[in-house]
Amino acid sequence: MQKLLSYPISVVYYLFFGLTLVVFHPIQWVCFNIFGYQAHKVSVDALQFFLLRCANILGTRFSFKNPHNIPTDKPLIIIANHQSLYDISPIMWFMRKHHTKFISKIELGKGIPSVSYNLRHGGSVLIDRKNPRQSLPAIMKFGEYIENNKRAAVIFPEGTRSKNGTPKPFQTKGLEILFKKTPSALVVPISINNSWKMQRYGSFPMGLGTHIKFTVHEPIELATFADKQELIKRVESTIKAHIHP
Repeated sequence: MQKLLSYPISVVYYLFFGLTLVVFHPIQWVCFNIFGYQAHKVSVDALQFFLLRCANILGTRFSFKNPHNIPTDKPLIIIANHQSLYDISPIMWFMRKHHTKFISKIELGKGIPSVSYNLRHGGSVLIDRKNPRQSLPAIMKFGEYIENNKRAAVIFPEGTRSKNGTPKPFQTKGLEILFKKTPSALVVPISINNSWKMQRYGSFPMGLGTHIKFTVHEPIELATFADKQELIKRVESTIKAHIHP
């Protein structure tokens, strides 16, 4: 019954979702090309707010538990599990004061209104997963950007999203590069629950009534860990201990 109901509601959702992306694309262009980075950042934050409101059409709720006073004058490496595309906007909105940037696959850099433009011009990095000669130097440069500008890098070390909420093993190469290039960073683990349920039936229809939960764990000073593999294991263990498929 819920799946049948989700068909018409999903149509309404996609209408507003697509309209939001189309409207904000020229807004981003104007902000970036005429007023610069900070204005573009404001427009991207506003985009995330409206994308979350679009998700509310589906009965989606968001809980973002962050009891930590995370400083804004230090670079961050935000590490999270990955369940769906609906992991991204909440992190961008609720962590917006930290200027979140993403490591994204190169395919997302074109063809998607608003999203592709922000990935190309907002400070994120696009990588070709099949081409280490492109991806590894790109991540190095991205790490230097995060370090120098005190931004927040968001990385999903599983590589691909979990379609049923069960976490996958972390791939460590990207993390190792970021750790090397952002030595003054705070590492911020985040556990994400239930976002996979938004796409339990695939891309259409959408899941209804999903309560997506984010738990921000205690930040860790990267410099306090000489053994970075030990740090990765600790972060992975912390994140996965709070995932409930």
